[in-house]
Amino acid sequence: MRIDLHAHSTVSDGTETPAELVAAGLEAGLDVLAITDHDSTSGWAEATDAARRLGLTLVPGMEVSCRTPEGISVHLLCYLQDPTHPGLLEEITKAKDARLSRAEHMVSLLAEDYPLSWDDVTRHVAPGATVGRPHIADALVAAGLVGDRTEAFATILSSRSRYFVQHYAPEPAFAVSLIREAGGVPVFAHPVASARGRTVGEPVYRDMIDAGLAGLELYHRDNPEERRPFLLDLAAETGLFVTGSSDYHGAGKLNRLGENTTTAEVLGEIERQGHGAAVVRP
Repeated sequence: MRIDLHAHSTVSDGTETPAELVAAGLEAGLDVLAITDHDSTSGWAEATDAARRLGLTLVPGMEVSCRTPEGISVHLLCYLQDPTHPGLLEEITKAKDARLSRAEHMVSLLAEDYPLSWDDVTRHVAPGATVGRPHIADALVAAGLVGDRTEAFATILSSRSRYFVQHYAPEPAFAVSLIREAGGVPVFAHPVASARGRTVGEPVYRDMIDAGLAGLELYHRDNPEERRPFLLDLAAETGLFVTGSSDYHGAGKLNRLGENTTTAEVLGEIERQGHGAAVVRP
């Protein structure tokens, strides 16, 4: 069984609609796919319809943007949460609103040095999606200022760039507790992906574990091989499970569906722990 538990659609920063994402999963030879758009479950209904029609098992999920008090970004995957839970909804709404304000500010800064406007950016945003750095990156690519999203994030849109602007995000342990309250299963996404920016130290892991963290996304292209033993040891010590995923964004990134996968046993554990929503089977 081939299981990929991290993929994005046009609801956040992917380039395929939820239905197209499901079709792409089937074409890639997957048996199970999770839809995990940033701070949104708006793609669940369309993805569910497509999964039932095409015969693919779907895990409803989301990727929650978090930040430590020191300003380090943390991404939390959550699966099978209640999409109507008031506390979790309030937090992701605040984060989405802050993303929009942040994007507007970043574009105004960029416009001081580059031929880039807000209209240039919004042309790359699907209806209902929140504008984020990936959409700004797409506008930079379209303007010929960078070659692709990867180059944009490594240079102009880097967290070290003068154009970078922070936005509101909940603290990781608080987000873990909210996900649990919503019946979801929280997993730390690409936790040692140092190429993306600063990564957290062990105390943050411990706080998240105390709050109810369930697993670690171990097998991910951005987790350096030399840091993976730390994750394996921590998981073994604390009883966390480990997952493998692609973090697929369609044409937006090099990541390919199924390049890393999760075992059927771990999917079974996610189903055992999650009680806010259900896995969709054909």
